[in-house]
Amino acid sequence: MVAVLVSSANRVATVSFNRPEKLNAIGEDTVPELIAALTDIAGRDDIGAVVLTGEGTSFSAGLDLESDFGGSVTATYERLRTSVAAIVLMREMPQPIIAAVRGHAVGGGFANAVACDMRIVSADARFLAPFSNIGMSAGDLGLTWLLPRLIGAGAAAKAFYAAKPIDAQEALKLGLAEEIAEDPRARAIELAEEIAAKPAFGVRHTKELLNASMYGQGFREHLETEMRSQVICSMSEDFAAAKERFAGSRKK
Repeated sequence: MVAVLVSSANRVATVSFNRPEKLNAIGEDTVPELIAALTDIAGRDDIGAVVLTGEGTSFSAGLDLESDFGGSVTATYERLRTSVAAIVLMREMPQPIIAAVRGHAVGGGFANAVACDMRIVSADARFLAPFSNIGMSAGDLGLTWLLPRLIGAGAAAKAFYAAKPIDAQEALKLGLAEEIAEDPRARAIELAEEIAAKPAFGVRHTKELLNASMYGQGFREHLETEMRSQVICSMSEDFAAAKERFAGSRKK
């Protein structure tokens, strides 16, 4: 069975974990297939936004505990290195990614959802970092970097140390989720289509700026990055076309 499904329509690519019988637990084939899918999408000019989701009742239950993780140091290191590469790709690819989360987002599933630009969740969504319960650190795929920047250091510390689920309502309150929807996939695709309909060059630079702000550069450095981005975008064909449309509307 293919571990990751990919489809596209209306300038939106939908990438879906496809092990519903295991609540989309991350198996040996999952991450390589995810990297292949995202690498292809990143290079496509006809895709302006991405939805990441899971088949069946859950987003992803995290690492498949029947895998060989925790065996050979070398094999474990290489496997995690590949998983880290997927997270970096999600952050650095030009298209924004919206996670559509239903049911469980546990461990690595939680980390993948947090690595997305936004999260639309169902009422039964549950985010869980279970690491302190199993003798592991919470340093999983950028989770200890990204989550405090989304919900604050104290709330992230509580999630990591207490290792209790964050339900949909709490996720919304904390800023972990942007919306609760009856059908998170459909709503995420709708939002992705809105983004994908906008000029791609400006969206790409906005994502780069959001990354820069999150990665901890100082205010002055960020102002410089913003300024350069605005200058570059002001020379783009998209901006020139927008000016022409504006000028035309003023003449009517």
